[in-house]
Amino acid sequence: MLYVKAPAKINLTLDVLHKRPDNYHEIEMIMTTVDLSDRIGLMGTAKGIHIQSADRFVPNDSRNLAYQAAQLIKDTFNIKTGVIISLDKKIPVAAGLAGGSSDAAATLKGLNKLWQLNLTLDELAELGAKIGSDVSFCVYGGTALAKGRGEIIQQLPTPPNCWVILAKPTIGVSTADVYGAFDVRTAQHPNTEEMIQALREGDYEAMCDNLGNALESVTLKLYPEVEQIKEQMKKFGADAVLMSGSGPTVFGLVHNEARIPRIYNGLRGFCSEVYAVRLIGEREPLA
Repeated sequence: MLYVKAPAKINLTLDVLHKRPDNYHEIEMIMTTVDLSDRIGLMGTAKGIHIQSADRFVPNDSRNLAYQAAQLIKDTFNIKTGVIISLDKKIPVAAGLAGGSSDAAATLKGLNKLWQLNLTLDELAELGAKIGSDVSFCVYGGTALAKGRGEIIQQLPTPPNCWVILAKPTIGVSTADVYGAFDVRTAQHPNTEEMIQALREGDYEAMCDNLGNALESVTLKLYPEVEQIKEQMKKFGADAVLMSGSGPTVFGLVHNEARIPRIYNGLRGFCSEVYAVRLIGEREPLA
């Protein structure tokens, strides 16, 4: 069995610029990886693609992005043998943390090694873009500016060291509904360039000041539980708080480790899925 790590991501910024002729939205976002990871196990078999997971919310068929990644590799390179994909899930499902995309990226990297394809990260990222908008970023990992549908990746410096508190309410968010209710004219657009400058200078306070997500106000209106978590996280002492992706997970940045227990325990009072992790922010090597 070959094992590959699949880390979660958070959005330091997420901006939606306009709707494209292909009906996708043109986006501009800065993402970075955090130390909350799924573990992907890959084992060759005679034929077929087989997904194994103890999580009942994880599909074991072609709806699963790891399955799609394996199918894409098989079809592209005419691979006749099969694979068993074991998903040890630690990233919450449908949370805005790119868990499924990261699983797909890890599957691409793992099968590249298992089937001795010798593809580069750039080639794997190009394949990943065919699966989903976050998969290209997840192939690279680290910290990056993503443009287009998310497939145009520019590597950025690692953010200043800090803790990240993640809290996911027990609700699902429809990304389609969020984008459907989004109005580019009234949205609060983050300052992407200021965030890039903060990362280049290693300025923690400037990073906190420039967190921004154009989708956040839409999700908060549709799902008041998300706003409640955001307000509580601020109240308990996080330095800066933002929703990741289209939600529903909210994250807080915390520089002073001594504050972690109060924030963590306070949130656990009304939210079952709470995590205290570190930023990774650096690119992972090929599997």
